[in-house]
Amino acid sequence: MNIVRKAEQLVIVRVIRSGLVNMIPVLLIGAFALVLKTFPVEGYQSFMNGLADGFFIGFFDMIINATFGVMSVYMTLFISNAYMNLRAEHEVPLTGSAASSILCFFILAGAGSQGFGMDSLGSKSMFLAILTGLGATSYYLKLYKKLSAGRINSILSKGADKDFNRMLSTVAPILIVAVTFALFNALAARIFDVSSFRELFIRMLNRIFRGNGIGFFKGFFFVMLSSVLWFLGIHGSDTLEGVMQEYFVPGLVKNQEAVAAGLEPTHILPKQFFDCFVLMGGCGATICLLLAILIFSRNKSRRRLGTAAAFPMLFNINELMVFGLPIIYNPVMLIPFLITPLACYTSAFIATSAGLVPVITGDIEWTTPVILGGYFATGSVAGSLLQVFNIIMGVLIYAPFVRMLDRQTEEEAKRVFEDFVRYFKENEIELADRSLIYQQDIYGEFARNLTAELKNNIRKSFSMHYQPQYNHDGKCVGAESLLRWINPVYGFMYPPLLIKLAQDGGFLPELEEEIMLRVLDEEEKVKEKYGENIKISVNITGVTVVTDRFLQFCRQLNEKKHFAEKNVCIEVTEQATLAFNDKTVEALKELREMGLKLAIDDFSMGRTSINYMKNNLFDIIKLDGSLVKGLLSEDNSLEIVTSILQLADSLHMMVIAEFVETEKQRDILHDLGCDCYQGWLYSPAKPL
Repeated sequence: MNIVRKAEQLVIVRVIRSGLVNMIPVLLIGAFALVLKTFPVEGYQSFMNGLADGFFIGFFDMIINATFGVMSVYMTLFISNAYMNLRAEHEVPLTGSAASSILCFFILAGAGSQGFGMDSLGSKSMFLAILTGLGATSYYLKLYKKLSAGRINSILSKGADKDFNRMLSTVAPILIVAVTFALFNALAARIFDVSSFRELFIRMLNRIFRGNGIGFFKGFFFVMLSSVLWFLGIHGSDTLEGVMQEYFVPGLVKNQEAVAAGLEPTHILPKQFFDCFVLMGGCGATICLLLAILIFSRNKSRRRLGTAAAFPMLFNINELMVFGLPIIYNPVMLIPFLITPLACYTSAFIATSAGLVPVITGDIEWTTPVILGGYFATGSVAGSLLQVFNIIMGVLIYAPFVRMLDRQTEEEAKRVFEDFVRYFKENEIELADRSLIYQQDIYGEFARNLTAELKNNIRKSFSMHYQPQYNHDGKCVGAESLLRWINPVYGFMYPPLLIKLAQDGGFLPELEEEIMLRVLDEEEKVKEKYGENIKISVNITGVTVVTDRFLQFCRQLNEKKHFAEKNVCIEVTEQATLAFNDKTVEALKELREMGLKLAIDDFSMGRTSINYMKNNLFDIIKLDGSLVKGLLSEDNSLEIVTSILQLADSLHMMVIAEFVETEKQRDILHDLGCDCYQGWLYSPAKPL
């Protein structure tokens, strides 16, 4: 796991993963078009080919060509953009990096050469997409910074538009990047007598398989190399298509000729052998991974991905899973992704060699679903049973790694959460006037995810704790209700952060209404513990308390609960300072007339206004905890508390001191004239 954590911090891994995840919408659209076009039922194919003279087949082809057909172009752009977002400053134009990477991709793919075509832009060129997306972009970034600091860009037109000058500044670095890659491509083409670097790469891979015979080890090595290439972000099956065509595709024809001649078929490894028994669900036998996720994973997002990927994977289209999980450059998934197809290959080869399963003689589409594919290819139920056996074996191989991935995700999420909470606490005052969920950084992303989770579970996810308030004689006089949310992954949530997320998410009024209802429902049980005559306090933000919505809510609630009989106090918290206009005053008066008491929470914070006291609308002052903590060490705190107590006494307002943790604090407060306390000296907040 230490190796995994270090590997995942590598820039190359983070960039490629980010780029691949961004491809998911394109892949999803292409996958469904491919399934609808190639659905392996003869009646369906006949119907679609005849419908409107094959219009819909052509329509699906258009979508497939615009997605899977140019997959490597998308990947180049997304990887380039991910690299710039991670490494570049805002002043570096993203258009320059995109132009550099796409330009270099076409150069290495052999644009203009005889062998160049649509085939060069699809999945067979994924390795070029990674190479140019990373290499060309990083080179462009270095050149841009260097040239911008020098004299080369002094040719810019001083009177031209700012955006025009900005784009003109990218010309020199783009040119140098393109020339460098073009020289590299030309050199490779000249030395090795190929049309492009892409052709050289594929030719080198195919040459590995040169040799006589098509036995167990050649097929074993083919499966292993294909999986390794996939893990590195290179479409293994398509890249090794030449090997497949030369060594394995002819096997089916030879088997069919043998059957026609009344002989026994002997070629164990035709192309359909790999499609049926190894590439179930796609490369890496990922149908097994899908089932392992749906059965064993506890991660909700991973299970949602599995659900979304399930339909195309039934037809062996697994790009959504490979890129979305992701499997590519994911160290945790390397071992099962390599072992599972090799284990499936070995078991299928042994079963076929031993005669337990007939040699494949049926031609099937690669999109034929498992179970059906095994039967149609072999003409026997034994082919389907072999697929079932391989799937069960693959699920058992993947399962422990799926659980490991869950643990890794949870640990990483907790680490990010701790950083996020630390960031919020350190910047709590500054963030009061700023929305967390709109920040374009890791904290903003985390805030958005938490906000969505809270909003979706607002009624069932939180609970109320109660902290009693005692007078100097040791009698309980009240209890403050305190919001608590225990996240199933991160644990206890810092309450001010919880309120901030609800406020930013636009559902704070709804949350506070739910809190009010919860407290009133639990009132009798709280009074059973602390006494019938105690006051129960509910925190409501200053943003909410004077709104028409909250007033209407309280009016309706008062008709059912009769506040005058309940001894309920609203503590106005200061997420925003109240503006004391006529509307505010009338709203607070109406709340008091309903029978609700009003308290000023955290009094003497920096934003507290004396206006809170001058209208005689509040019954209680809650001394800010920082003042109480400072009584033992700060003279200023002593003087401020003394002044507040004198002022409250003259206005006939009750004062409650929060965060009373020691007897010495209590005694000082008593000497100053404060005889009501709340804090750990008496009790922490307790669940019901």
